[in-house]
Amino acid sequence: MSLVTGGEAEVFEAHGARFSSYARPALGSDQLCAWRVEVPADSRGVPHRPSREEVLYCLSGELAVTVDGTRHTLRPGDAAHVPAGSELSLDGGPHGGAALTATLAGIEAVLPDGTTLRPPWAG
Repeated sequence: MSLVTGGEAEVFEAHGARFSSYARPALGSDQLCAWRVEVPADSRGVPHRPSREEVLYCLSGELAVTVDGTRHTLRPGDAAHVPAGSELSLDGGPHGGAALTATLAGIEAVLPDGTTLRPPWAG
């Protein structure tokens, strides 16, 4: 068993959001990745297509998740399943919000311009 405390999580900044990595191959996980994403108030996420399915569980605030054009509001305790290959964007609510994201190791994201990103918080 490995333990990553809140203060030990490696933090990454990208596209205006903050990602705190808790489980990923670089931390000893063979199959799973988990991170906390903090999205500022009224910010707009970059649409992308994840190569693996994801689950986003809202921890605080309010987030808007759009999957293949369908938008939903997430509040604490709400979760969204994002199928692999679907178009996803995550926006901040009026006061921002945070979610725990879980997925499989090796995830990549295809951006609107066709660029493939391998997120460092999942590697």
